Amino acid sequence: MDIARRKPNFVGKVAVAAALTVMCILVLKQSPGFGGTSVFSRHETGVTHVLVTGGAGYIGSHATLRLLTDNYRVTIVDNLSRGNMGAVRVLQRLFPEPGRLQFIYTDLGDPKAVNKMFSENAFDAVMHFAAVAYVGESTQEPLRYYHNITSNTLTVLEAMAAYNVKTLIYSSTCATYGEPDTMPITETTPQNPINPYGKAKKMSEDIILDFSKKSDMAVMILRYFNVIGSDPEGRLGEAPRPELREHGRISGACFDAASGTIPGLKVRGTDYPTADGTCIRDYIDVTDLVDAHVKALGKAEPKKVGIYNVGTGQGRSVHEFVEACKMATGATIKVELLSRRPGDYAEVYSDPSKIRDELNWTARHTDLRESLATAWKWQKTHPGGYGLT
Repeated sequence: MDIARRKPNFVGKVAVAAALTVMCILVLKQSPGFGGTSVFSRHETGVTHVLVTGGAGYIGSHATLRLLTDNYRVTIVDNLSRGNMGAVRVLQRLFPEPGRLQFIYTDLGDPKAVNKMFSENAFDAVMHFAAVAYVGESTQEPLRYYHNITSNTLTVLEAMAAYNVKTLIYSSTCATYGEPDTMPITETTPQNPINPYGKAKKMSEDIILDFSKKSDMAVMILRYFNVIGSDPEGRLGEAPRPELREHGRISGACFDAASGTIPGLKVRGTDYPTADGTCIRDYIDVTDLVDAHVKALGKAEPKKVGIYNVGTGQGRSVHEFVEACKMATGATIKVELLSRRPGDYAEVYSDPSKIRDELNWTARHTDLRESLATAWKWQKTHPGGYGLT
């Protein structure tokens, strides 16, 4: 009798479970991510889907912010070896709408993973920022740089060719020029890099240019100079890993000295053939830099290659930079003068007339103190970087 009484109840539970299963399947089928029907996996009229490699990094995250603000669809790919998941979370909070932004944790050094990513997503363009990017470190670990920059760029390019992605905006560097005989540097200045970082970037450029000769791909190569600053609205900033501070940008070192994180600022090289003996560089604000990338994306044309210097056209010495940093932070910064860093060069600044004439781009944030003050404001409100944000 007990078994008989339980049987109808059991059958009823099975029926309810089956109905719920069917409903779940129907809901899943209607959801954007079921069965490869995510909006990221299909091309959509009027929407440009950009893959931003290294999008969790300093420059890549700022570029992603600008792209999203301009209504592009963005996929960030990053292995977080140098980037910050905190930056991605900021972007996700700013643009929570479905189909705007996705993050993929993948190492570009893994061809199978890269191939899978391209097979599952419909990219219209690639902005390739992902790279290790410290001159000093490159002299200590050259093989790492050739693999991470040159080999990984080849992997990305092969995937683009295989999946018919037709537009590449490549993040290159003035380090490909080395130490030219004359200033300012134009796009026709001979490339003669003197450190593994610059050499690896030039090799990547050569691969891209050789491939483009037999392809209808639209290519833009942006060779930019020394990047500073941060998002003017304080949403993003630069947060290098503590173990990389020794190799990082001078702005980061200045801020660390100003905040007391390190006892002082080390200036490497005071015997260069310049007015005050310190290196001369062209400091470009990250806001201007990403503006150049977006303009390059908008102007990219099939079967054409554009190569542009992205700088202010003004050379400023390290000594001038340090004085501007002192003014921006209001801090007393102890400066330690040291010998030259291997692989460095005395004087590098750009002639940006080509990008001005062809892409209608001009650097607008050219006051060192103002750019540094903007970045310092973010640093003060984020003393631990992105932390757990």
